[in-house]
Amino acid sequence: MDNPTGSCDHCAGTFRYQLIHNGFNDSAYAYCNQCSFTVLLSGWHPAAQQVKLKIHQRITSDIEGLLKPCPCGGVFRASADPKCPHCTRSLSAAKATAYIERDAPGVAKGWRWQQSWSGIYSFTLNDKLVNDWWAEETFDRLFPRKN
Repeated sequence: MDNPTGSCDHCAGTFRYQLIHNGFNDSAYAYCNQCSFTVLLSGWHPAAQQVKLKIHQRITSDIEGLLKPCPCGGVFRASADPKCPHCTRSLSAAKATAYIERDAPGVAKGWRWQQSWSGIYSFTLNDKLVNDWWAEETFDRLFPRKN
């Protein structure tokens, strides 16, 4: 499905979503603690390789401080879950099963949603996504400039 939609289990607001298989793109992910932004970190990025980023999963808490703040001013946290873009409350992975499996073509062949925000799949809402969002200080510390 090109533009799958889901709805919040709290306010019933609707949103577009994308399910990302982090095993296919060798990435790690995190969600903002205040809004509906997601960060994807490529395992191939030089900073990721320097800090030994664990890919195919959520970031670990030691990575949080190496990232820029979310565009909203919040923080990407290892423990944060995706949030509704309308009411900003955390979405239920179990309740998301209804619309994720409704929209997934693989269900006909036996695929099932992991029912967790901590597995190999990450979730973006309304295209609120930043990639390789490393803090400049982190990059400068890992890769000092030679004068």
